[in-house]
Amino acid sequence: MRIFLTGGTGYIGQALLDALVRAGHHVSCLVRTPEKAAGVEARGGEVVAGDLSEPSSFLDSADGCDGYVLAGFEGTARGVEVDRRALEALVEVARRGDGDRFLVYTSGIWVLGNARKPIDETAPLNPTQLAVWRPAHERLVLEAAGAGLRTLVVRPGIVCGGSRGIVGDLIREAHQGLVRIVGDGTNHWPVVYDRDLADLYVRLVARADAAGVYHATDEADETVNDIVSAIASHVKKRPEVRRVPLAEAKAKMGPLATALALDQLVRSPRARAIGWSPARRSIAGNVASLVEEWRNQSAA
Repeated sequence: MRIFLTGGTGYIGQALLDALVRAGHHVSCLVRTPEKAAGVEARGGEVVAGDLSEPSSFLDSADGCDGYVLAGFEGTARGVEVDRRALEALVEVARRGDGDRFLVYTSGIWVLGNARKPIDETAPLNPTQLAVWRPAHERLVLEAAGAGLRTLVVRPGIVCGGSRGIVGDLIREAHQGLVRIVGDGTNHWPVVYDRDLADLYVRLVARADAAGVYHATDEADETVNDIVSAIASHVKKRPEVRRVPLAEAKAKMGPLATALALDQLVRSPRARAIGWSPARRSIAGNVASLVEEWRNQSAA
């Protein structure tokens, strides 16, 4: 299939690009800079020069594709508006195509809020401040479904793997000798390995009956303390761990602190129902290989 991918140079997007190309798909990636274009080509993707904030720069290239996967987000003050405009433009393109098409939107588990008892894709939304805008964008995608167009929303857990992301930051801090935790660390983080997440997308785009909301978590139910303790045991010198009170963290980090302090037990039954099963379940159970990945990518 011909697939149009946004965010193909990002943390999640790179894993998606690799997995989609391995599955035999022709992937066109929206790219802003020549440096990032070279990385896309090296991974087997086709470069579409353009900007997510300017739909006119990529709509001609997107037209004629079999499907669309949105994994990019502009991390600026205008990011929410850019995200919505890009969604609206790609929905319009997808609707006017011939034959069956699909559109997959990447959301996140922070739209769920605290979940101290296990919840699945049917749970009501209670977004933390950082994700308060996402439910409206999810609705835009889901309500666009119709004749010839199936739409999907994927809510990944906190992504691990490689040198980037929240878990990658914890590994970096551990190597530097001081790890900071928001709160007391007894809260649970739903996690997913980047390549396991990418495998779910590959399954979803290939199934004509896949539609609606899918969670992507390893269901290991690890606390932040569990994760940090596992990482700390695999660095040369055990780091100091500082637990930062939420109020202090919010003063320094803003809404991100509240998101990191969420206590969430999240299940992924719809993903498992189509045969998805994470190869790496839990950070503690795979910490040696995760730390080694971090070292290799950081060195590169």
